[in-house]
Amino acid sequence: MTEGLFPRERATVAPGAVHVPGWLPTGRQRELVDACREWGRGPVPYRQTVLPGGGVMSVRSLCLGRQWVPYRYLDSVGVPLPEWLVALGREALVEAYGDEAYEAYGGGGFAPDTALVNFYAPGARMGMHQDREERSGAPVVSLSLGDRCVFRFGNEEGRGRPYRDVELASGDLFVFGGPSRWVHHGVPKVWPGTADPALGLTGRLNITLRETGLRDSP
Repeated sequence: MTEGLFPRERATVAPGAVHVPGWLPTGRQRELVDACREWGRGPVPYRQTVLPGGGVMSVRSLCLGRQWVPYRYLDSVGVPLPEWLVALGREALVEAYGDEAYEAYGGGGFAPDTALVNFYAPGARMGMHQDREERSGAPVVSLSLGDRCVFRFGNEEGRGRPYRDVELASGDLFVFGGPSRWVHHGVPKVWPGTADPALGLTGRLNITLRETGLRDSP
């Protein structure tokens, strides 16, 4: 994918963390945006998550498959995780790691049972955090749609430096697993109005596919 004067090149941001710009073609992006809207009309609509300390997240979220609440997974499914989305996650791992590395990073037999969909309206952001509720060490697959953002990819020890800021645009794929599976990460900034108007989306959508490792799914 080429934008401006220079192509946006794929990059290994850290061991096991791979950024693939423009992986999703525009047509597939539109399909995902439409699916995200449809999921929001279902039994588990988008909502702002209330944290145990009383804080309210600025993003609005919904879960497909096993439901997440801070900071655990429930034994319930509101919206089933579509098989086509699971298949897309497997394609993403092969794209990011290649066949041999896919196995080495624990992707072989990747079987996500949850997907978190986050919607960033203007002004929304995500603080630095770790995805530690999963018992599985399988990689996390992240797909970006809509507005561009700064994705801050840090370290396992804490929320501060060292970290690396990566610009994610619509259609980008980001996978992190292996040595990078448990690092802190967040979205400190979204640039409003940077989405392709053809998507019909105001804001940013992010879909992350994960294996919880909780095999007694209902």
